[in-house]
Amino acid sequence: MKVKFISLASGSSGNCYYLGTETYGILIDAGIGIRTIKKVLKDYNILMDSIRAVFITHDHADHIKAVGNLGEKMNIPVYTTARIHAGINRSYCMTEKLSSSVRYLEKQEPMMLEDFRIESFEVPHDGTDNVGYCIEIDGKVFSFLTDLGEITPTAARYISKAHYLILEANYDEEMLKMGPYPQYLKERIASRTGHMSNSDTAEFLAENITEHLRYIWLCHLSKDNNHPELAFKTVEWKLKNKGVIVGKDVQLLALKRNTPSELYVFE
Repeated sequence: MKVKFISLASGSSGNCYYLGTETYGILIDAGIGIRTIKKVLKDYNILMDSIRAVFITHDHADHIKAVGNLGEKMNIPVYTTARIHAGINRSYCMTEKLSSSVRYLEKQEPMMLEDFRIESFEVPHDGTDNVGYCIEIDGKVFSFLTDLGEITPTAARYISKAHYLILEANYDEEMLKMGPYPQYLKERIASRTGHMSNSDTAEFLAENITEHLRYIWLCHLSKDNNHPELAFKTVEWKLKNKGVIVGKDVQLLALKRNTPSELYVFE
């Protein structure tokens, strides 16, 4: 079975990912405009009516902007925890509140959606409630950890299962420290319920990389406190120090904030 992956956008101003087969797929987060989602999918010959569900990681605006439109206007089920659903409907960005499209998930209770086995799990972040997703399809395991302040033992367990890993590298520590953000915001970002720095992510991967991990996509890069090349080089260098060669032992890519990735197809 061919499995397709696209990052439609990945950054502090909007996040949305597609995972699918040749006939249908799902979205993970919907934090960009509905017109952009439709256009990117159309550019890759993916029909909107082939989207079976949307899975939401947390209730921050950069992850839910289009979810009202997808859920209520297009009748696509929206899955997440009860607390995240409550947070979504309280959000200022939700002009279209969710009602008929609401579907509830419990953390670490797997569900099946056609060929997808989907399991949500706790991650530390400052949304109302926060999850990552571990998704298995045709023996291929994708783990999505887009916003988290640190890698807990639970998060580490789901990372270790992945053949394909989407993991946050939000900021460069020096850029954040020297940058224009007010002190309270710098502290929030660097906290244990904030975001992962390039070096946090690099060190974890270098110490914990598995032989079955094939692809790493660095996601949710900050506009003001990071660069794709910097995130990539930080992780590449740490892996190299552990004898892991990017391009040979594992593929590494830093996802662009506002530009779709290429369409990845895995058989």
